[in-house]
Amino acid sequence: MPEIRVTPLGAGQDVGRSCILVSIGGKNVMLDCGMHMGFSDDRRFPDFSYITRNGRLTDFLDCVIISHFHLDHCGALPYFSEMVGYDGPIYMTQPTQAICPILLEDYRKIAVDKKGEANFFTSQMIKDCMKKVVAVHLHQTVQVDDELEIKAYYAGHVLGAAMFQIKVGSESVVYTGDYNMTPDRHLGAAWIDKCRPNLLITESTYATTIRDSKRCRERDFLKKVHETVERGGKVLIPVFALGRAQELCILLETFWERMDLKAPIYFSTGLTEKANHYYKLFIPWTNQKIRKTFVQRNMFEFKHIKAFDRAFADSPGPMVIMPGYCVQGTVGHKILSGQRKLEMEGRQVVITPTLPPPALWNPCWAAGVMQVEYMSFSAHADARASCSCGQAEPENVLLVHGEAKKMSFLKQKIEQNSVGKPRRGRACEGGFSRACADRARHLAEALSTPPRGQLLYAANGETVTLSTSPSIPVGISLGLLKREMAQGMWAGHAGWGGAAAGQVAPQTAPAPAPAPASQGYSRMPRSPGSCRHPIMKDSNFRLVSSEQALKELGLAEHQLRFTCRVHLHDTRKEQETALRVYSHLKSVLKDHCVQHLPDGSVTVESILIQAAAHSEDPSTKVLLVSWTYQDEELGSYLTSLLKKGLPQAS
Repeated sequence: MPEIRVTPLGAGQDVGRSCILVSIGGKNVMLDCGMHMGFSDDRRFPDFSYITRNGRLTDFLDCVIISHFHLDHCGALPYFSEMVGYDGPIYMTQPTQAICPILLEDYRKIAVDKKGEANFFTSQMIKDCMKKVVAVHLHQTVQVDDELEIKAYYAGHVLGAAMFQIKVGSESVVYTGDYNMTPDRHLGAAWIDKCRPNLLITESTYATTIRDSKRCRERDFLKKVHETVERGGKVLIPVFALGRAQELCILLETFWERMDLKAPIYFSTGLTEKANHYYKLFIPWTNQKIRKTFVQRNMFEFKHIKAFDRAFADSPGPMVIMPGYCVQGTVGHKILSGQRKLEMEGRQVVITPTLPPPALWNPCWAAGVMQVEYMSFSAHADARASCSCGQAEPENVLLVHGEAKKMSFLKQKIEQNSVGKPRRGRACEGGFSRACADRARHLAEALSTPPRGQLLYAANGETVTLSTSPSIPVGISLGLLKREMAQGMWAGHAGWGGAAAGQVAPQTAPAPAPAPASQGYSRMPRSPGSCRHPIMKDSNFRLVSSEQALKELGLAEHQLRFTCRVHLHDTRKEQETALRVYSHLKSVLKDHCVQHLPDGSVTVESILIQAAAHSEDPSTKVLLVSWTYQDEELGSYLTSLLKKGLPQAS
């Protein structure tokens, strides 16, 4: 039985260092190769020892696929290729290929130049790693080798992010990476066709969260920014994820123009500024609105936003808005978890849960007092949108890139809303909040419709094995298909296509029940194997008629006939007995072709009836009734009819 094996080397039940190993159809593919933002030791990279023990990496892995340029999905790539030793192809989209080395170099500078870490990749290693990259276009089917092919779909999330379909023969896996089903101000919504994969590997970052509408969140964000600026405060927006910076810059730029505000807006030079250059170039990857207005104005050329000046950092009473997901171990996660005192760069910062009125401001707070407010502007799919990725109609789903508790809650919610037992698939960890119960029910229905499966899960280093039932694509001529359907063999079988050039999945047609003898004989369609045969030629599997199969294979047809003896008491000669049989059958079988041949034999369709004298009893005649196996029903009926005897001559 064919099977698909999946082993998360990272992001199995946590967020960060995404790295999923998939074995499908004898091929091994690595999906993403990221780092964990919460660690600075060996845990920051995936555990590659799982695959290095299999020998030379390039011989073991057929390819590496990077979904997008965020470091938790590509941060370990130079380490893996240049230090662990992978020389094979690395696939990613063109925007990812352009922006990825910028983030990797920035990451290297922080880790090596500022923190003094050793055993880290160098700038040259980043360049050598990127030489192995093969750029892919959206909806382009790329042949990695003779059997393995991949295809990219638009994922939203950030510029260049893509979902990938991995296919070997009839088996396929779809990996979403990070995706967003909600269009924003510079990107469109994720989209994938109904490719019906055996397995969908999808993120579950916000598995239990349903965010407010984007319009409400933008309104609240702009209101808080405006209020703080109006009373003389400063707003610091630490956007850790590239792509969110561009999104919020467009939002603030539009608001500043509409309100005619004069307060300066600054963004950090360096990483964001370099990446913004590529955002200006890859306009086709943005949403329809930006593409339409591109000729008049490039939305990434900001009028009100300037380079950041650190002199403004010590102004009193700033409010901090954190617009994205904060991984455990980071400063942002500590603040949101309720920690009120932090030490950063040798200075202590006190966080106040609410902003005191201006009359109570104390100058000493300039040393590090700030108000913190969390607002979600993440480009990940929330619980509501996560269900929408079911449009691919997968047989099974594997959740990754999420917290274990939330995944467990999703499993419970899906099982509660399940409408039927799937025929195959395994249970897993996953999570939905109570607010998305309806969405969970819809996903449960989609996954439990036969032969759909359930949700899967695996912790880092654990392997999930999924047995698959391969479907074999079969070609069939339109003429043969029409003939078979006219005989009623495939009526009502949705698995058979109706186009001559289409591909159909083989189905087994049930044999129709014969008519009772008391009701006479009704014509029966031939058995499925009697007139169509599978032929493999030039790697194509086709169903053809018996005549066509014999012709193409250069074979002569052999017929298998069955003969039954029927004894009749009749003193007449054999020719007269045959004539009486002909007259009797002619009167009974009005819908069949009954013939009396010159040699005295009688035929009904392919059935041959001959009369012969009994060797011992001259008053008894022997009727020899023979038929092919295709007409077994009719032959049996005629035998039973003749055993009852012939009507007396008048």
